[in-house]
This record gives sequence, structure tokens and C-alpha cells, in this order.
Amino acid sequence: MPEPSPSSSHRGRLLRFGAALTVLLALAGYLTVQYLTGSKGEPKCRVVSDKGDGVSYEFTAEQAVNAATISAVGTNRGMPERAVTIALATALQESGLRNIGHGDRDSLGLFQQRPSQGWGTARQISDPRYAAGEFYEQLAKVPDYSRLPLTVAAQSVQRSGFPEAYAKHEPDATLLAAALTGRAAATFTCEGRRDMRPGGPDAVRASLVRDFGRDAFQEAAAEVGATPSAAPTGTSGSGSKRTVTVPVPKTPAAEGGQLRRGWALAHWAVANSSALHVERVAYAGRVWTAGRTQSEWRTEGSGARNSGAAGNSGASQDSENSTGEVRIVTGQ
Repeated sequence: MPEPSPSSSHRGRLLRFGAALTVLLALAGYLTVQYLTGSKGEPKCRVVSDKGDGVSYEFTAEQAVNAATISAVGTNRGMPERAVTIALATALQESGLRNIGHGDRDSLGLFQQRPSQGWGTARQISDPRYAAGEFYEQLAKVPDYSRLPLTVAAQSVQRSGFPEAYAKHEPDATLLAAALTGRAAATFTCEGRRDMRPGGPDAVRASLVRDFGRDAFQEAAAEVGATPSAAPTGTSGSGSKRTVTVPVPKTPAAEGGQLRRGWALAHWAVANSSALHVERVAYAGRVWTAGRTQSEWRTEGSGARNSGAAGNSGASQDSENSTGEVRIVTGQ
């Protein structure tokens, strides 16, 4: 057998060196992105039962944003918590709570709705708010849907080939719905690490209006696009430039009451913490701070307020104990 020529050995060494260099560059790029985003992987979120039974469900920040949108659209339409549970379980089965751009035949989005079946255009279906609204519109037409087994209610809307598959997601969807509709207070947390998209007060206001509707937040809607250097009423300290104060109107007990509405907003803000660069959320004497002690909700006075960006003035502390507003502090 002839020995390899010097030139072929040289080419082999160059190829091996080039492959190794490519791997190193890819690794360096990955580590750079992780460093810039402050991330050790995709941020995680967690919802726990308010019954003290240790039941919980962990998911990603992307799933949290979509779940919060589904819940917000439902509550803004006046749909009950059971409707939100059905919608969340359906989206968990159909897409894993991810707004995917593919599926069986022409299925798209969170609920795998099909343009050819009259759900809307591909662009509309790919908008989580539109998709959730269409799901609720069809669910509301199902007689006594809130009393039906979840699989029956979901199947009445979806017409799936595997209707029993929705059942396995009911426990997780029930936990999510309880937290995101505000019934289970201080049960929804996220790590809150930033992603690379723009965030800040204007982004928070705009997202609030998109998810809950302009009429629901007249004050927030009026400030969309405003220069964040103007401190909102009732804030003080250097962090006021990065604070969005969301009023929580008093509502009849039949509609859930003020506390429930407030916790729905507070949990929504935490769910969107990575996407919108939210660092701190305060409501009803409880404070969530991104990246601190597993990012749980802490009672006011336990040290959480000293870590916030909104300052430590008496006015700030009073507002954080109020049930009449949710304070959202962003990182930029």
C-alpha cells in the first residue's frame, strides 16, 4: 500500500484544524449570547397550588407569555376561570403553548387552527391574541360548556382526531388558570432573565393594552408611546422613570373583586418579565423581584423592597401595600 504523500497529510491537518476552529467559534458565540442575556439556558417559570399540597408545574418563559395572553383575552371577554382552563389545556395539547408556524396540513399557532376551515388568515391565526379570541368565541357557543368534561368541551371546538388527549393537561391548566385569573394569589413566579428583545415601560404599557384591551386600561393606554422620563403619579426616586403603575378598579364580588383583578395583572407582569425586562412587581403587600431567592413572592418588610429599583420612600411602600394598583418596575 503506498504511503500518503506529504501534501495529502498537510491537507488532512488543515481540515482537522478548520473543523476544530469552527467548533470553537460556535462555542464562543453561544457563550457570548448566554453572557449578554444573563442566561444559563431558557428562563423557567413555575406555578404552585394555593392549597398547600405541594402540586406545581414548571414551564418556559415563552410558554408563560402565551399562557398569560390566553388568560388575559379570556378574562377581558368576561369568560369564567373554567373557560380559561379549557383554553390552556387545549393549547398545551395542540402546541405545547408555543406559537408554532406549522402543523397537520395547514394548522398553525397556539391552537393549531386552520385557515382552510374558516379560522382566519394564516397571519391572523399566528397572532396569539386573535387565536385565543377565536377559540373563546367558539367555546361560548357550546351549551353548558363549563359543566362538561374538559375533553368534551375542547373537542366541541377543536374537532380533534384525538379528543381524549386534552385530559392529561387538565391538572396543569387548572393551576395556570387559577393563578393567571388572579384567584390564587402569589402562586406564579418566573426567573425573570432578560431576552434580547426591546423592553421597558413603553413595551409594558403597549403589551397591557394589547392583551387586556384599551378600554380596560385607559391610563396605561394614554401613556403608550409616552417618554418614560415622565414619572407616573404617585412614584418617587430614581426608579420612577422605569415604573408603570396600573390602576386596579374596584369590581363587584360577582366579577371576582379587586384583589382577583389585581393578582391577574401582577401574575401577567411576572409571566412577561423576561420579554419585557420586568425586574420587580408589587401588589397588595407582596413583592416579586427577578432573580432573587428563586423569585418567589415575598411579603412586604421581608427585605424585598430594599432590592427594588423604585426607591424606598414612604409613598412607594404605601402603594405596594395597596390593592388599588399594581406597580411594575422595568430594567430600562
